[in-house]
Amino acid sequence: MKQASKKMSYTQLVALGFFLIIAVGTLLLMLPIASNGTPPGFTDAFFTATSATCVTGLVVYDTFTQWTVFGQIVILTMIHIGGLGFMTIMSLFSFLFGKRIGLRSRELLKESVNTLQLGGIVKLIKKVLIGTVIVEGAGAVILSWRFIPVFGWGRGIYYGVFHSVSAFCNAGFDLIGVLEPYSSFAYFYDDSIIMFTLSALILIGGIGFFIWDDVTKNIWHFGRYKLHSKIAIIVTAGLTLFGTLAIYLFERENTLAGMNAWDKFAVSLFSSVTPRTAGFNVLDTAALSDGSKFITMLLMAIGGSPGSTAGGIKTTTIAALFITAWSSVRHTRSDNVYGRRLDESAIKRAAAVMSLYLVLVIVGAVTLCATSGELALTDVMFETISAASTVGISTGITRALTPVARWAIILLMYCGRVGSVSFLTLFTEKKSPAPVVLPKEEISIG
Repeated sequence: MKQASKKMSYTQLVALGFFLIIAVGTLLLMLPIASNGTPPGFTDAFFTATSATCVTGLVVYDTFTQWTVFGQIVILTMIHIGGLGFMTIMSLFSFLFGKRIGLRSRELLKESVNTLQLGGIVKLIKKVLIGTVIVEGAGAVILSWRFIPVFGWGRGIYYGVFHSVSAFCNAGFDLIGVLEPYSSFAYFYDDSIIMFTLSALILIGGIGFFIWDDVTKNIWHFGRYKLHSKIAIIVTAGLTLFGTLAIYLFERENTLAGMNAWDKFAVSLFSSVTPRTAGFNVLDTAALSDGSKFITMLLMAIGGSPGSTAGGIKTTTIAALFITAWSSVRHTRSDNVYGRRLDESAIKRAAAVMSLYLVLVIVGAVTLCATSGELALTDVMFETISAASTVGISTGITRALTPVARWAIILLMYCGRVGSVSFLTLFTEKKSPAPVVLPKEEISIG
């Protein structure tokens, strides 16, 4: 086993690690102690374990209604491991027992958190672990303060911890089914403290661990930030503002009708942040206008930033493609931004990520249309984008999917967490370069 692991690439080891976590989680969720009533079948347990480990949030059962406290803790554990990366969790135990982290483990850590440099990776992981405890702890305290008057002390604190972890890891699992199954946070639409706290947790978890390091080192000196951080922060802020405004305009006379101005703002902000890629909802997704559904799908597709708990195409990917397009329109010799030139390999990878993501969504949508009867195309596209981007928001069709369609969603969630390019390299990665460079020939584009 050890020799086999040495022959595997870092990408393959990370992908295998996620699969093993899903497999163990599936077995635990199938135990009678994990369920209230009849335990789930293999497909539904595997679906739930994949959704939790890939921090998605799509569910075939209401989390509170189906799962006991044991089952909920299993789900929460998978969320934490999937959100931070299993190598980060393993590093925690190495730190606790005073074990040295070797070069191969450092390479795996670099691949797991998708950082740019190998140097300083151990310090970064320590900062991630400490930051996670602080952020999740603060979120748990604030949420518990709001939940205790509703649910009592014990359940209020437990719910505060559960939802803080779920929000920070961009997972989207919730226990508010105790009030109404599948309602998510609709009950708390008028509690702006809960709305803002969850939004902050989602954004901090989805901005990227590499950016945490940059921000803590340079604080308010934005000009000193690395290019990666500048792009991710600007795109994140822009998308959040755009989404908030768009959802408010589309829903002010629809699902927001009857709310006061402050609640409309808080709900619009929350509904803009949660598709990136947390999966909670405060508005009835099925009742959203077509415009809001389109904006939500767009936000889901872009997702968070690399090396974070979020999924999607990623902010830097979409920025790189737009920068390249703008450079092409202007006929500039290179792709420049903030006084720097983007590396050509980054442009190629961005194009690959976008292309493979579109292929996954199209194939997934066709599979759902072919196997799940008369489903509206908008609902199908919403579901497949939500799965591929590891978001978890649904218009309500997840429970109506056939077993074949559920396995298609499982594959989309897994690819979304591992990464579409990384998933493809599991089968195509070569250890040696091609011995011959083929002759070049131009083709017409556009």
